[in-house]
Amino acid sequence: MGSLRTAFDLSGRTVLVTGGSRGLGLQIAEALGEYGAKVIISSRKAADLEKAQAHLANAGIQSDWIAADNAKDEDVKRLADEAMARHGRVDILVNNAGATWGALTEDHPMEAWDKVMNLNVRALFLLSQQIGKRSMIPNRYGRIINLASIAGLRGSVGAMQTIAYNTSKGAVVNFTRALAGSWGRHGITVNALAPGFFPSKMTNGTLESVGMEKLISGVPLQRIGDDDDLKGAALLFASDAGKHITGQILAVDGGTTAVMPSA
Repeated sequence: MGSLRTAFDLSGRTVLVTGGSRGLGLQIAEALGEYGAKVIISSRKAADLEKAQAHLANAGIQSDWIAADNAKDEDVKRLADEAMARHGRVDILVNNAGATWGALTEDHPMEAWDKVMNLNVRALFLLSQQIGKRSMIPNRYGRIINLASIAGLRGSVGAMQTIAYNTSKGAVVNFTRALAGSWGRHGITVNALAPGFFPSKMTNGTLESVGMEKLISGVPLQRIGDDDDLKGAALLFASDAGKHITGQILAVDGGTTAVMPSA
């Protein structure tokens, strides 16, 4: 491995980040780009991707983007096609695109259940499968980082009525372990980040309805996540510094899951 600085270097590696136009995906793209990776970001809207590309350029990071709706199988396959056609390989895949839905369990619409499960689980599997068999397995090298959530480690309580989201993220947790076991022999590591509460378009409604004071009341560090808090963990999983870590779920949550038992 050489020096520790070299172990974190991603020069010559190509990373594809889904949901990469904002929030946690953009944060991870920025971190991996800063350490030398060629960055491809993807999300549904070209306008959002262009803004994200400009943001990365301002940080000195060159990036490419591909608009795709991961809720559609044909778009997932096209995303893999275009990434491979443009760059020849994908060494690091960050499965970040996702959705949530708030509703009382007894009234949760089935179409909403299907939307959340399809994007958060089905699309994640399909893209991993496409990139794995077309790039990572032939090259005998790969890093897959799945975005789980502490919601996948416990049940929802109180105002957080998100049974489909919690269920989908629980699936991501064990998908990560299962894929790590399946593809380790190909030189591919598979790990998941399980963020606590981070401000984003997806979570702003919760922040407004619940309030900051209540959100941080059960967090030992007495704060929510910020624009830098996933960067170090993502870099570890993406780089050779973490080459002997696979099948692991790392909660980045200010200690929330350390003091609250999993359901």
